[in-house]
Amino acid sequence: MSTSKVNGEPALAGEQWTIQRINDWYAEKGWLLGCNYAPSSAVNQLEMWEADSFDSLTIDRELGWAEGLGFNSIRVFLHHLLWEHDAEGLKQRMETFLTLADKHCIGVMFVLFDSVWNPFPEPGKREYKIGVHNSGWLQSPGIEILKDSRKHDQLEGYVKGVIGHFANDRRIHVWDLFNEPCNTNGSSYGAYEPKNKADLSLALLKKTFTWAREVNPSQPLTAGVWIGEWTDDKIKALDRYMLESSDVITFHNYESPEEMERRIRILQRFNRPILCTEYMARGFNNTFESILPVFRKHNVSGYNWGLVAGKTQTSYPWDSWTVTYDGEPSLWFHDIFRADGTPYREEEIHYLSQFKNRGSRQSI
Repeated sequence: MSTSKVNGEPALAGEQWTIQRINDWYAEKGWLLGCNYAPSSAVNQLEMWEADSFDSLTIDRELGWAEGLGFNSIRVFLHHLLWEHDAEGLKQRMETFLTLADKHCIGVMFVLFDSVWNPFPEPGKREYKIGVHNSGWLQSPGIEILKDSRKHDQLEGYVKGVIGHFANDRRIHVWDLFNEPCNTNGSSYGAYEPKNKADLSLALLKKTFTWAREVNPSQPLTAGVWIGEWTDDKIKALDRYMLESSDVITFHNYESPEEMERRIRILQRFNRPILCTEYMARGFNNTFESILPVFRKHNVSGYNWGLVAGKTQTSYPWDSWTVTYDGEPSLWFHDIFRADGTPYREEEIHYLSQFKNRGSRQSI
């Protein structure tokens, strides 16, 4: 079993970080405030990262706007097909992205797998529908791999290759291994989803944690809970595994501030730092103004969904899959800026300004 050193302490490969170690990490990093990010010029993870569409100029400009808000961390999605078709190119573009983020004093949380939206990913697939929330987003892996556990091992090289290359990179905050692994996408692709998706995803997630632990990165690992109840007497097997295997606790919540606080209190029993890696749905009273005070009260870091309205169309709400909108919604669901840098709500920008420099921006 190999060892590495983090903060001067020996770390054994294959082991979850101790409570002391992860809390020391969080004390060093400080409060993390940021967003889930895809450039406005990209409809999905493939267009963001493929060689012919990687848009460093837009990324640099938009991360500058994030820096101006005081954001010091962003959550960004990868895709296994990028590794499968151009591993070296992906690593090079990730290096470029990290350099740009670091230029703007922003650390990065990378997401390796995702079970949300289109379960039939194809290289170069960039179609989307105007006015439909995330109509072009792709699952990773797709349904053909997920439903056949014999194919899961095909993903080992991707997990170990990406994490291994950046295992000691200070610019990376966290590795998020699997986004919403049991999401069955009822309003969009539900008819194609396997009924036992949670079981299939749990099998893949267990292997993914094992592969990542074998690499033994200097950054913590996580997989976030997002739905259902998380109390000991009601928690589902997948959620229990995620919470008991993660170094840092992560979760999603788009509900009221009261529900946000209830969820946080449930997760505090693990005595680990808590990061809300998805929030902000303005129509549900889940806004910067309503939620950030809850985060500060409980020292929870937060990543709202979206920075710049663009091809992902996430200023439109989830129900845009079933409801037709005639033009831009008067109340944006996600996102903060228009593509030209104009804020959707000047009041939000002013409100966010009070949180600048609250975290540790020098130690990303």
